[in-house]
Amino acid sequence: MPVTVLLVDDEQLVRAGLHAILSAQPDIEVVGEAADGAAVLPLVRELRPDVVAMDVRMPLLDGIEATRAVLRAVPSPPKILVVTTFENDEYVYEALRAGADGFLLKRARPTEIVHAVRLVAAGDSLLFPAAVRSLAAAHGNARARATMERAALTTREEEVLRLMARGLSNAEIAGRLVVGTETVKTHVSAVLGKLGARDRTQAVIAAYESGFVAPR
Repeated sequence: MPVTVLLVDDEQLVRAGLHAILSAQPDIEVVGEAADGAAVLPLVRELRPDVVAMDVRMPLLDGIEATRAVLRAVPSPPKILVVTTFENDEYVYEALRAGADGFLLKRARPTEIVHAVRLVAAGDSLLFPAAVRSLAAAHGNARARATMERAALTTREEEVLRLMARGLSNAEIAGRLVVGTETVKTHVSAVLGKLGARDRTQAVIAAYESGFVAPR
């Protein structure tokens, strides 16, 4: 089955460009478009896309609030890929904290755009560039540090979290630690549970905000 995508951007030319790039792939299908975040929730309920590629800055409802709305109201929500112009945008960071799963620059090459959609749809890796890591570290706080201390991760779980923070997939982590992929999945689930994180993105944000992982 192809990965289904909903495109959300207030610039028609951006939507057209993304549509052309993604629709050219045999394993990706663009099922809808929207010009503002206010239209996202109804379209997600109607179309049930696997991925929402969404601009973070829009006039009526921005990508942050649209992300929160979808995650709050949809039982099995799609993956949300934030699409933006500036990589060090605080809006991007807030969207990731709100629950977005990845990050893509509008100036990215077509191959990078396709890769981002596939990666986010798979759900076992992260799009977390250096600029966003630095933003997360800059938002370090006592609450995040306390959460990390309470989690009491095992040594192996700490290793897995550090590799997650570097953007490695489950298969890549398995190769690095010389264990099976199912073992890695078990460790990832344990890390998420102990941190009270909804997904990998939230766990990695906690890792940076707590100072457990430092940006490179």
